[in-house]
Amino acid sequence: MLAAFVVLALVATALFELFGGALRNVAAADDWNRAMLVAESRLAEAASARPLREATEGGTEDDGRIRWQSRVAPWDAPGVDPELARVSESMATRLYRVEVDVTFPGLANGERRFSLATVRVAEKDPK
Repeated sequence: MLAAFVVLALVATALFELFGGALRNVAAADDWNRAMLVAESRLAEAASARPLREATEGGTEDDGRIRWQSRVAPWDAPGVDPELARVSESMATRLYRVEVDVTFPGLANGERRFSLATVRVAEKDPK
């Protein structure tokens, strides 16, 4: 009888550990999903601003658990011929890189971070 009880206790402990790990994974996936939604909405908001201008903005969502920062900056494509780059300076439009960095809680009291970015064409900022 005692041996059966010990085996049952070991099996129950293993099952509780398994279910606990599954719950932690669900919570981590939920945090990741919320952070991705924040990043996508902030990227869409920053990229759709009219007129599109150089700017940096930041804030928090979800009761301060998710921090974000968006940046809009002029962008020059890598590997472009210098002559083409010089000619493009005379155009009324230019490329802007719109980027959003998101930081949110990870497992074991760590932080997770990712960035989303896009490139938009807009009128040059008159200076």
